[in-house]
Amino acid sequence: MTDAVKVVIVDDHPMVADGICAILSSYDDIDVIAKLCNGQEILDRVAELSPDVILMDLNMPMMGGLSATERLLERNPNTRILILSMHNAPEYVSTAMSHGARGYLLKDVPTENIIDAIQAVMRGETYLCEGASASLTPTSKDGREGLTAREQTILLQLAQGKSNKEVAIELDISVHTVETHRKNVKRKLGISSTAGLTRYAMEHGVLQGTGVEF
Repeated sequence: MTDAVKVVIVDDHPMVADGICAILSSYDDIDVIAKLCNGQEILDRVAELSPDVILMDLNMPMMGGLSATERLLERNPNTRILILSMHNAPEYVSTAMSHGARGYLLKDVPTENIIDAIQAVMRGETYLCEGASASLTPTSKDGREGLTAREQTILLQLAQGKSNKEVAIELDISVHTVETHRKNVKRKLGISSTAGLTRYAMEHGVLQGTGVEF
């Protein structure tokens, strides 16, 4: 008999985490070994828990899913991370996948999709649910030079109105590095102001309205 797949759920909404846990626990071949509230918690406990698959939300306090995904994969490139999010804009999906996530699921998908995604990544495949359509190519659709994964992250952070210092703390990099990425993003997108970055992000579905954190 094969061992059950060890799954960790990382989501700061208890009702969401509890609901997913209840669904997955009804399957004999899946074992939910922990429910955590933010990216920092999974970073602190991943060695102890040794999960097979991590179901990760994007928008969480302290450390979001993107930063956590990036840091987890720096430590262990074979970590299987499935993003589970309410956001279906292509920019969200492409950014998550370019950061190394193995798949992307929307929170309103049928139960079968979550099971299919877990099984797919355990086979070494990637998985995108039907609603998570995205361009995963490095070149932007309008022919401009495409943003790197790090630059996409910087764009998302700055578009929320975060300062260079706040972004540096969130991503654990220097303020100088943030400033360099910021200049590159503006150059590649042909945008000269932070307001322009925010407008670009909203027009391309990245923020999906004001006040939404990534």
